Amino acid sequence: MQPCPLCQHLHADKFHQDKHRRYYRCQHCYLIYVDEADRFDAKAEKAHYDCHKNNLEDEGYRTFLSRFSEPLLQRVGETPQQGLDFGCGPGPLLAHMMREAGHHIELYDIYYTPDKSVFNKQYDFVSCTEAIEHFYQPQNELELLLSLIKPGGWLGIMTKLARDESAFATWHYKSDLTHVSFFSRETFEFVAKRYRLELEFVGDDVILLRKTQ
Repeated sequence: MQPCPLCQHLHADKFHQDKHRRYYRCQHCYLIYVDEADRFDAKAEKAHYDCHKNNLEDEGYRTFLSRFSEPLLQRVGETPQQGLDFGCGPGPLLAHMMREAGHHIELYDIYYTPDKSVFNKQYDFVSCTEAIEHFYQPQNELELLLSLIKPGGWLGIMTKLARDESAFATWHYKSDLTHVSFFSRETFEFVAKRYRLELEFVGDDVILLRKTQ
């Protein structure tokens, strides 16, 4: 069996199966993840993302992202800060909103803004909205993101939280075949403990982690 892509433990339960994919849940960190054999390749994944129509003028999308930006801005404060929007996609509206609030934002996306020079410095905060569920190796990506954050800085994540198998079976979130890693509250509690982070849940889908060291 493949190791858990978040904690590398080898003990996972067969959690769910549908007509498209097989899902496992790690017994150690509770991450739910898709079998490697059932994932898209990079070409199919990029084609799927190209269908997203994230427009900077879309007020509905702005309202959706404000559920994330407002609590993050409350914690970051009004003094201009340096931020990184990781996984910004083809329409980086969140970065635009944070710039409107006076902050300086760099962009990174594996397909749309693949400039790795942004990894050469540290930031006061890193945002990762609707991206962590796409991570094939979330341990690697999370450790990268944490390495980019200054002590006392914030990692803000927006993703839907997984629940039990009964809820998962009918969950719309798993219907997006580019979603391969599903986090629960317990999984984020594991992450916070492992990396010595302060953890806050805001609403149903916003997770704020503060780097204390």
